[in-house]
This record gives sequence, structure tokens and C-alpha cells, in this order.
Amino acid sequence: MNRAVALRIAACGILGLGAALLIAALLLSTYTHSKIAKIPLDLDATLISDGSGTAFDPASLNSERFVVDRDVPMVQQEQLTVESPSNADVVTLQVGSTLRRTDKQQEAGLLLALVDTVTVNRSTAEAVSSESNPGGAVQKPRAMEDDKPPTNIALPHEGLAYRFPFDTEKKTYSVFDPIAQKAFDANYDGEEDVNGLTTYRFTQNVGYDSDGKLVEPVKYASLYEDDADSEVTARAAMWGVPGEPDEPITMSRYYAAQRTFWVDPVSGTIVKRDEHGYHYYAREPLKPEVTFVDYKVAFNEETVESQVASAGNERDRVALWGRILPITFTAMGLVLLVGGALLGSFSLRAESALIDPGLDEADHGFFDTQGIKVPGAEAKTEKIPTSRPTDLPPDRPV
Repeated sequence: MNRAVALRIAACGILGLGAALLIAALLLSTYTHSKIAKIPLDLDATLISDGSGTAFDPASLNSERFVVDRDVPMVQQEQLTVESPSNADVVTLQVGSTLRRTDKQQEAGLLLALVDTVTVNRSTAEAVSSESNPGGAVQKPRAMEDDKPPTNIALPHEGLAYRFPFDTEKKTYSVFDPIAQKAFDANYDGEEDVNGLTTYRFTQNVGYDSDGKLVEPVKYASLYEDDADSEVTARAAMWGVPGEPDEPITMSRYYAAQRTFWVDPVSGTIVKRDEHGYHYYAREPLKPEVTFVDYKVAFNEETVESQVASAGNERDRVALWGRILPITFTAMGLVLLVGGALLGSFSLRAESALIDPGLDEADHGFFDTQGIKVPGAEAKTEKIPTSRPTDLPPDRPV
């Protein structure tokens, strides 16, 4: 194999590698990005919110009158894990949440508890349903000492659940509230920096208007078969309302909430959340009479830092496959294509020189020493004729 053929093979190989890198860059920026930008299947997070509020004292159930305490320290905890079914397209999130008074111990401090399960699309974070999976469920309440397996109650979800979609837009999204058991709008409300991360802020009102006025509270949907916590009948004296002390009065429980979400627009991770929840008993929806709990809590600093770090990891993963590698492959591909083209041109000229030796002359300049003319090396040898002498001395023989 001569040098020209070897150069031509090398040029073809370089051109092929360059083209392959350009194709890989195109696939990474389109097809592969859609496969990477998905909710991870290994989510396992504990979200803690601290705050305070007004809360019912469960111990007063055995007293002459219900007691409601003000300025009570509270903590809300959510444990988020991944359950089955989860695959390439969907992920099932199970979220166990509790709201406790931190000034009381164990059951005496427990105010709210809910285990919510929902299957969502891994890209859009929208709840999905199928014949075998209704798209969500809530766990039936049970006592602390109950050792029986938990029982789920089917609860179809709609809208977003616990996440926002990848590439979140500046628009209104429908976000599911498992306590109200329906979705409510979360409206875009501007950008804000959270621990160095630029986020989109969304606000959601459940039963409130934008000014924080109670306008359409939701009647609490009990998870007990006898609706024990959604309608309560007690003596007027226990309720602390005017009337005959022993007159039985039935009140219904109502619920309203306001939330603010700070969302990483790339991954859809909620990195910060403020929540105001209001549960109360009343005979008329818009006339609260006895507060069960009225609280305001927000992610603590450790939770915010953890969520920002999680969002950063997802951003890096998406950026690596969706931007960094495509740009790198494109640059390398272009360099290799140009290099391969130049090498191919060189191989053609080399092959032509081998076929036609005349190409080696100075007028072609292919093997010219960088344009430097060397007369001694290139000059053709000339024969210089010598003249025969005609006049010789008489004494010398010819």
C-alpha cells in the first residue's frame, strides 16, 4: 500500500467520524434530551416546614369546652418516596404528610395526617390513570396501635402533583390538592432568586381570593366511613356559642389554603414552598365559628438547601446530555470534517504525483521545497564543445 492510498483511507475514516459526531449531537439535542428530562426513579426526600398558628387542643375533647390555643409552634413533615408502578414513562409518588404541634407529644400533638399516592407522567408531572391504576389513592386513617396493613381509598388525581414539568413555563398550571380532593390553579407570579437559583414563583388559592379573603371554602371530605371528622355534633356549651348550653349543635368542617411555590424552571423541582392552611367548623361556610387549625408554615433552610441541590443535580444531568455534549460533539465533528477534507485533498494530489512524475517539476511545485529554488539541484547538465586546433607548430606531428 503506497502513501497516497493510506492517506485516502485515513481521510475517509476522519470524515466518517466527524459525520457520526454531528449526527450524535443532533440526536442528543432532540431525541435523547426528551429521554433524559424525566423525574428520577430514585426520589427519596424529607421536606420539613416550620411555622406557627392557632390549633385545637385534642385533650379538650374530654372537657366541658373545646379549647383553641393561639401562637402554637408547628411543624409539617412530608416523606416522599417512589412506589410501583414506575417505569420509563410514569412514576408513582407516595407522600406521607403530617402537621404537628411541637408543644405536645405523640398523638396529643398530631393535627393532620395524610398518605397520598399518585402516578404521574415523568416529563409533564401530570397525573395519569389507567384501568388498573385510577391515578391516585389516599390511605384510610388508622390508630397508632393498629398493626393491620393500611387500606387505600381510590382517589383519581388531575393536574400536577408534587412537581412541575420540565421546562416549566410562565403560565397558569392546575395543581392537585389532596385534602380538597381536586385541582386548583397555580398562577405565575414572577421570578425570584432562591439560594442563587433563579426560580419561577406561583401562587395558588383554595377557597380564598387573591386578596386573602375567604370566598369559597371546600367542605372537608372525611376519610372515615362515618364522617366522624367532617361533621361534629356537640353541646352549645362545648362549642362555646350562644344558646342553651345543652342544645346539640351540628357543625361541618371546612377547608381553605393559600400556597406559594418557588419552582426551578429547568427540572420542575419545587425548591421552596410557603403554605397557609385553615380548617374550621361552622354552620355556614363563610362564617367560621370554631377553629380546628389555622397555620402558616414554610420550608426550613435545610429543606430549601436540599431541594436546590437536587434541582442543581437534575439541571446538570439535563445540561450534560442536552447542551454540553451536543456542543462538544458538534465542534469536534466540524473540526474532523475540515481535517478529513484537507487530508483527502492532499492524498489526491499525492496520488496524481505518483502517476505523473512530471508533477514533481518546479512548475507544479508539489514537492517543491516550500517555493525555494535550488539552481544547482535543478539545472540540466550542458555539454560544452571544444574547438579543434588548426595551427600547429611545424615541428609537432599532428
